[in-house]
Amino acid sequence: MAVATDAWDQLPTASQWTLIRKRFMKHRVAAVSACVVALFYAVVIFADFLAYSDPAISNAQRALVPPQPIHFFEDGGFAPHVHGLLRTRDPDTFEVLYAADPAVRIPVRLFAHGYSYRFLGLFETDRHLLGTVGAPAESSLFLFGADTVGRDLFSRIMVAVRTSLSIGLAAVFVSLVLGMLMGALSGFYGGLVDTAIQRLIEILRAIPTIPLWMGIAAAIPASWSVTSVYFAVTLIIALIGWTELARELRGRIMALKHEDFVLAAELCGARPRRIIFVHLLPLCASHIIATTTLALPTMIASETALGFLGLGLRPPAISLGVLLNGAQNVQSFALYPWLMWPIAPTALVIFAFNFFGDGLRDAADPYA
Repeated sequence: MAVATDAWDQLPTASQWTLIRKRFMKHRVAAVSACVVALFYAVVIFADFLAYSDPAISNAQRALVPPQPIHFFEDGGFAPHVHGLLRTRDPDTFEVLYAADPAVRIPVRLFAHGYSYRFLGLFETDRHLLGTVGAPAESSLFLFGADTVGRDLFSRIMVAVRTSLSIGLAAVFVSLVLGMLMGALSGFYGGLVDTAIQRLIEILRAIPTIPLWMGIAAAIPASWSVTSVYFAVTLIIALIGWTELARELRGRIMALKHEDFVLAAELCGARPRRIIFVHLLPLCASHIIATTTLALPTMIASETALGFLGLGLRPPAISLGVLLNGAQNVQSFALYPWLMWPIAPTALVIFAFNFFGDGLRDAADPYA
């Protein structure tokens, strides 16, 4: 017998997960999007390490500082630094103006000391990816500029990405559990159970999403702590987002429950719970993964929309929606365009998740 030397010659005997992986890697845009998603979740894990300034510390003397470039060379050598800032006021408009002071050079270093934080919640450290030497980063380094009260926008975006993506991930987990449970019960039992679950799904899907979110989120008491609002927003998004997965799983379970292996399991004395969770749901794993990946950008966009409307997380919490809420007037867009920087990571992560989910959905059935 001839030995297969090419990987593609082994496809007839390859496992389903091998076929899914190979088919996914042929989708170049999805593969690149997977790398982008991985980078975003690296930001989630190392947000405090990447944020060189304390995102909660304000500085009225540095309000609305424009983005500040890093100069990498000095006197023919490699010496990263930023210039000092001169703060003046326009005598006609009374607008605060900032100008670079070439006479003041503040060195920029990798793995510099800064504000203290708990790395991964394990131990205390003050090391950051970037930092300044000889001057506090909170008053001298503004890569993306500063907001209306002088807080560094780059550092706040790093922390905001962590908050928004963690809410999206938590909401997807809750909706995944609900969707799998409701869809499996509806498809396996049918009858009255199926009718009740499907009518509930139709009621939830019939109500416009944004007004429903706004109505439920507006009921959150203003006196709640940031942590309580965080979990409330997560539950609000999750309790509405499970319906699509439940309906799709219902169809798959209804098609699979008449197969011979289900009848064999019943004849062997397997209970319905075992048949659902051991025999049927694992066959839908690839479909569940693809659907979950496509649901993540919806969850992130939902949190951002609620924060933008002032109905989700509120200051002092830091999320992409909270940052955009502070820049929603035309004056900010016209005079201080750097306040719109949170739009970039929001759009990028939503596009990346959508392309990643499309690739997984196409690869989920390698025999198609």
